Formats: sequence, C-alpha cells, structure tokens
Amino acid sequence: MAVVAILIFVLTLTLVIWQPKGLGIGWSALGGAVLALVTMVVQLSDIPTVIDIVWNATLAFVAIVLISLILDESGFFEWAALHVARWGRGNGRLLFVLIVLLGAVIAAVFANDGAALILTPIVIQMLLALKFPPSAALGFVMATGFIADAGSLPLVVSNLVNIVSADYFDISFARYALVMVPVGIVTVLASLAVLFLYFRKTIPKTYDVSHLPAPATAVTDVVTFRAGWIVLALLLIGYFSADPLGIPLSVIAGSAAIVLILVAARQPRFLFRRVVADAERSALAAEAGVTVQKRISVLTVVKNAPWQIVLFSIGMYLVVYGLRNQGLTDELAKVFGSFNDQGVLVAALGTGIVVAVLASMMNNMPTVLIAALAIGAVGASGLTHEAMVYANIIGSDLGPKITPIGSLATLLWLHVLDKKGMHIGWGRYFRTGIVLTIPVLLISLVTLAGWLMVVGV
Repeated sequence: MAVVAILIFVLTLTLVIWQPKGLGIGWSALGGAVLALVTMVVQLSDIPTVIDIVWNATLAFVAIVLISLILDESGFFEWAALHVARWGRGNGRLLFVLIVLLGAVIAAVFANDGAALILTPIVIQMLLALKFPPSAALGFVMATGFIADAGSLPLVVSNLVNIVSADYFDISFARYALVMVPVGIVTVLASLAVLFLYFRKTIPKTYDVSHLPAPATAVTDVVTFRAGWIVLALLLIGYFSADPLGIPLSVIAGSAAIVLILVAARQPRFLFRRVVADAERSALAAEAGVTVQKRISVLTVVKNAPWQIVLFSIGMYLVVYGLRNQGLTDELAKVFGSFNDQGVLVAALGTGIVVAVLASMMNNMPTVLIAALAIGAVGASGLTHEAMVYANIIGSDLGPKITPIGSLATLLWLHVLDKKGMHIGWGRYFRTGIVLTIPVLLISLVTLAGWLMVVGV
C-alpha cells in the first residue's frame, strides 16, 4: 500500500507541474485524491481532518490575492514602482536596491504570488521605458522573482506555506511576527547582497528619470486607490487582533477583500455618488490628465482569482495524508528526530536544509505538510520544536527557488516572462537559483536559531 501511495503522489505532482492541455492544478490534485480514496490509501474519515488543516490557510490566501488584484487594477503597484524609480535619481545600482526592497515589501504584505506575478510585468514595462539592455533587464527580473519568495517570511499571510504551518502548529499572528520579522529582515538583506553581487556587472550605472511617466498617471481608479490604504491599515490591525478574539485569518482577509471589491464596484451605489464626483475632480485625477476614472471590472478580477488553489489544497493534502497513513512521514520524522538532541542550531539547519531540498524537488506545497506531519511526530519540545517548525517554513519558502518546479508561483512567473518575450530556460534558472539560494538559506537558518535563543519560547 505504501508503494501505491507513492505512485499516486508522484502521478498527481507530475500532472500539477506539467498541466497537460491546460489542466487546472485543482483538478489534477482532486483526481489524485479520488485515486487515493478508491485505493483506500486514505479514508473518507480523513477528508474532514484535511479540510480542517487547510481551509483557513487557503481562503485567507485567496482573499489576499484578490486584494492585490483589485489594487493592481487601480494602479496601486505601478504608482509605487514609479515612485521608487524616481527615488533612484538616475543611479542604476540604487534603482536595483530599491526594486528589490519594493518586491520584499509587496511579498510580505500581499504574499509571494502577488509580488512575483504583479510586480514583474510592471518592472519589465519600466525597464523598457528606461531602454535598459536585455542583460540588465534579466538581472532586475530575476531579482524580482527571487525576492518574491525570499521576502515572504515575515508575516503569516506572506505565503500560503506560512499560513498552513501557523494553522497546523497553532501559532498566533503576533508570535509568528515576533520570531520571523527579524529573520525576514536579515533574509531580505542577505538576498539583496547576493543578488547585487551576482548581477552587479549587468546593472547600468545611470538611467534617465525623464523617460518615466509621472506616478499619478498610473492611478486609474482614485476611489479604490485611496480606499486601499485604509483597508490595508485596518487589515494589519485585524491580523494582530484575530487571535485574541478567536477570529480566523481568512475571515479578516476575506472581509477586507469584500470591502475593497464593493468599493471597486461602487456598491451600494448611493454611498458613492458624492465620492465619485469628488474623485473625478481631484488633484490626482487632474494631474493624470483624465476626466473620467476607469471602472474596474470586478467580475473579471474575481474570476481571475486563484480559485483552483482551493481544490488543489484539499486534493493535494489528501494525497499527502495518504503518505502519512502508510507510515512514510514517520521515516522523515526519524531524520528530524536525529536533530532533536543536538541543539537549536542543528535542529534549524538540519530541518531547513532537508525541507529545502525536498521542496526544490517535489514542490513546496506538499513538502510543507509532509514536513509538518513529520515534525509533529518527532515529539520535540521547547526551542528545538520551534526551530524545526520555523525552519520548515524557511526551507519551504526559500528551497523552491533552486529549481523551476519548486513552487507554482515560479512556474507561473516563468510563463508570464515567456508571454513578455523573455525566455529563461530551466537549465539557466537552476544554475542561477542554486547559487542565489544556498547562501541566503544558510544565513536565514542560522539567524533563526540565534534569534530563538534570544526571544525564548
């Protein structure tokens, strides 16, 4: 039966990564779950258990992506990128640093997928306007893709992997932030240093700021743009208030998404008559040179949200649960158990490296749950247990950058680049990814171990 569970897992993962004839990742994962049920690898009684593990994480992630899509349609991210480009004051190396930092902030607040898939096209458009050569553009684009995952450590909501882990081990938003914000800052700085060293020869020394449009021209929906700032501020407050009030993160993020959708749709209509009139006469609209603001197609945005991730999470984790039922996660638990008595540093490094390798080979989504099940089976306690839990997150966030198949976000990112005429082969990606990822991974894990010994349990 263990062989059957492995074969189902491999088949499902292959279909998810390959996506033959555009087959959605959710349908592939559900197909694997059905196979697991038919072959008795998992039982019907396992379904509620798996749904309980993934529902909050999955719905919270979808809500965050919805927020980012609505804000993107309003011009929010292009506005931010144009401001950052002007802050560079014509210094190419400073621009590189600022783009990486912008990507890290977007990844932390809007999740890694938002940073990779939304910021990348904007950066490409900016580089074309600045007339950067292809070699320089490649460095900026690769940096944007890398920092999307490297910058997704600080908050629970920064990555679906983080939410799943926090839910599984019952980590509060505040505790997670206490541990991972400092680690995340170090990770971003390490990433920036590695990226700069790797691409420094291709970065232009100067650029002409006058080639860039005014940031205000990027804002296509002033009402939604302004409402976005208020929603984001309330959202952050809600995140920290959720645990004490016993409210799931998905409810907080979902409520914010609904509010922003209603604003974009101008519903209920009577609330927006005066607001719309004022917005059209606003200084920002005047500066943009428009008299009528663009209306966001809310139905299109909602349709383009990653709903397949809901099916994928349930289906893929049922398949993974089949591995657990057949005792395969117990074998990984033995590996993690060997780190248990060797201190916090060894626990962090050992767990993080093992998870990173697994994530790079078989995708980070199934990896994080397999590793979580194994860590739970170890029975470690105190700082060693926390080191393993957070090292699993770090390995699952950073490890996927080694290979193109490490995360769904990377595969989608490569697809976006292809559509923009910038092809990055898998071989080239791997040669770059492994050089960039390994030092950042090690620095992050060592920082985690040191910081945990400072803050304690």
